Amino acid sequence: MKKWTRWQDWVALVAGLFAALSTLFMPQMGASMLLMLIFGALLVITALVNLAMPGMPAMEWAQVVIAALLFLSPWFGAYVASTGAAWTSWVAGLIAAVVTATAIKPSTEERSHHRPAAQH
Repeated sequence: MKKWTRWQDWVALVAGLFAALSTLFMPQMGASMLLMLIFGALLVITALVNLAMPGMPAMEWAQVVIAALLFLSPWFGAYVASTGAAWTSWVAGLIAAVVTATAIKPSTEERSHHRPAAQH
């Protein structure tokens, strides 16, 4: 797997950027600004790590968890009533989770192909 080429990580990066930057132009309520900034930034960071160092299944799983937390954040951050912020979290989180889930198997296979054989 080549560095900087996986479309799934680019999509997750854009979803994270959108979630974080949308706090600048969208009315916020509850903990929406804080949660969208944190989870958006974490998505960007994990996507950059996955792009720079492909074949790390643990980072893929971390990215899925962060995307799921972004998706769930309107409920535990008390901003479900803030339609714009809630929808942004739901859509960005769902998109990032789905595309990252499609990258887990190839990442795991990549890692197993490059693992040195056990010596006896």
